[in-house]
Amino acid sequence: MDRFVVRGGRAPGRPRGAAAPGASRQVTLESLKRVVVVEDIKRWRSVLELPGQPKENLLEALQELNKKIPSKEVLLSTKIGHTVNKMRKHPDPDVAGLAQGVYTEWRTFIKEHSNKPPIEVRSDPKTEAFRKNARKLLCKALDLEIDHPLAENIEREAFHVSSRLVGAAYRRTVRALVFSLTHKPETRAGVKTGALAVPAFVQSHKK
Repeated sequence: MDRFVVRGGRAPGRPRGAAAPGASRQVTLESLKRVVVVEDIKRWRSVLELPGQPKENLLEALQELNKKIPSKEVLLSTKIGHTVNKMRKHPDPDVAGLAQGVYTEWRTFIKEHSNKPPIEVRSDPKTEAFRKNARKLLCKALDLEIDHPLAENIEREAFHVSSRLVGAAYRRTVRALVFSLTHKPETRAGVKTGALAVPAFVQSHKK
């Protein structure tokens, strides 16, 4: 994402063109709360929905979601609202409490700003088709049914570490992951049982 500058107002009595200390800061488009990258929403949803996730992974996902306010359309299309709502009943009070905070903020904001949709960033159809095929290969390597959430979680993590680009690095990483899952039974078992966390598994095969 391109960087741009957010400027504060000019202080009374300050000459035009005279910059006050801290009057402007460089930010990225993605850092704005209402700029929603749909892929990131789906990535964190896959973390929350995958069984056996450690507490720290759930908290990280909820903390990242708390930085954004999806539109009603994104909440419905990604089903992230339903997922966060379910997390409010999580047995861990820290996870449940954070989920409650995220859910309440989203619901309140949407009620008050329903006529102001956020900026949404989505993948193009060609990219999505390529990624869907990668998930099929991962399902086969894991010996799981098509569209299994574990394969989705692995692929989304691979896409994330590849700067959300289906380029040479993404392709090499996916090939390495598929090869490892296919030819290394211990690795495959570790990933399937959760003993080997998906982020660590993907990072170790990043190309």
